[in-house]
Order: sequence, then C-alpha cells, then structure tokens
Amino acid sequence: MRIATSHLFDRPASLMARLNTEANAAQTRIATGKKLLAPSDDATSYLRLQGLQRATTYDSAYSANITMAQGVLAQSDSALEGVETQLQRALELATNAANGTLTDSSRAAIGKELEAIRDELFALANSKDVRGQPLFGGASGDAAFVRNADGSIGYAGIGTPSPIPVADGDAVQVTVPGNQAFASGATDMFAVLGDLVTALAGPGAQTAASSALAGIDGALDSVTLARASIGARSARLELDAARIADAGETREEVRSSIEDTDVAAEVTTLQKTLTILQATQASFTKLSGLSLFDYLR
Repeated sequence: MRIATSHLFDRPASLMARLNTEANAAQTRIATGKKLLAPSDDATSYLRLQGLQRATTYDSAYSANITMAQGVLAQSDSALEGVETQLQRALELATNAANGTLTDSSRAAIGKELEAIRDELFALANSKDVRGQPLFGGASGDAAFVRNADGSIGYAGIGTPSPIPVADGDAVQVTVPGNQAFASGATDMFAVLGDLVTALAGPGAQTAASSALAGIDGALDSVTLARASIGARSARLELDAARIADAGETREEVRSSIEDTDVAAEVTTLQKTLTILQATQASFTKLSGLSLFDYLR
C-alpha cells in the first residue's frame, strides 16, 4: 500500500487547526459570557435576541413615560387636594355668613378671607407640571386661568392634552382640564366665590351666602370626582409598571438561556478540547520526526 507523505501531515494539521479554532471560540465565550458571538453561530437564536432587545427598548421608553405620567398625576392630585382644602374652608365661611346673627363687619371680614381663598385657588388652578405645562390647561401651553380686567377669573385652556403612551396602542391622560375639574354645572368655583365676595360687601349678604352654598358644594363635588379619576389612572399605571417589570424579567430569563454562557460547562469543554489538541500535537510531533522507512518498519 502506498502512503502519501502529504496524507500523513494534512489530516492531523487540519484537526489541530479545527481544535485551535474551537479552543479560541470557547475562550472567547468564557471571557465575554456570551454563547452567540456572531449571527452565523445560530441565526434563529440571533433573530430571537434581536426581537427581545427591541421589546426591551420599547418597554424602557414606556417605563419612562409611566414614571413621568405618575409624577404628573401626583402633582395634579396634590393641587386638587389643596383646592379641596380651600373650598372646604370657603364652605365653612359661607355657612357662617348665612347666619342671620352676624354683623355687617363680620360678613365683610369673611368676604376678605374668601377673597384670599379665591386668590389661592387661582394660584393652585394655574399649577404647572414637571414638564412646565399647566396641570389644568387642557392642550394649551399657557396659563389655565386668567384674571380679566373686571377682576373675574376665566378658563383660558383649549382642548384636551395629548395622552402619554404607556404600552403598544395604549395611552393615559394625565391631567384634567380646569373647566371640568373646577366647574359646577355652568358656574365655576371662581364665579361662585367672586359673586359671594361682592355680595358680602353690600345688602342681601345673608341670602347671597345661602345661595352660594350649593355652588361651593358643587365645586367640591367636581374636585372630588377629578381626584377619583386621577386615583383610578394612578392605580392603572401601577399595574402597567408591574406588567412591564414582569415582562422584563421573563425576557431576561429567555435572553439568558439563549445568549449567556454556562461558564462551568464551557470550561469543561475547553479543557477537553485542549487535552485533545495537546495529544494531537504530541502525536504529530512524533510522527513528523519519523522517516518513511521507520514508519513502514
């Protein structure tokens, strides 16, 4: 049988080259902690990883939106809580003013306090959110309420603000327009208090105070309803945040199973590969030192 010299060298050389490549790849997987070093390693798994990364990117953006939305809703609720406190005090003062035993000077003093309450409500109604936009101004980027030349206060907001996206195809409205939050039918709290302040300075103050009670009650009901709506949206956002967190954990488990190296198993594979490589190299070295005559002997 004829044995070509090239055959004696080519096969072990090819084996050593392959073993070297496998050892280098194993070392890289151990060093990087990644099983997939290139799309060619596993095209299907690589595509799955790309999909997981896109989903993570989207959820990161939605999570940031949820955090911002929660902040705006918390600001809205805090401002509305302040409005409630002021209106409750206004209701108490109006009830006192309706008392027939009060003197004109006492009613005038009540009027002064109600005027201060109205100013405070004006400031609260023009609160701005973390983005610098009016909390209760609708889609308008300016003040929600303005003081007119005659001293009256009117709503200046326009439309409804754009909702904030919190999931694919889902968004949440984070503010309440002021004409909804502070209105009682066709009359808002500023008109009710303004009319009462004016009436307390003149005749018929007791009757005006009695009439104002219903308007203040209505304004309180509107604010309470607005706070309930904001509370419901906040609860919904908590669920959305939990959903994103759960989805993220699930994705991470899937990603890890596809991409992360099992270091212990990889080290074992590397050791096995290096052992075979060393044995092959030793055999090749011994073989290359023999003459063809010695090989045939």
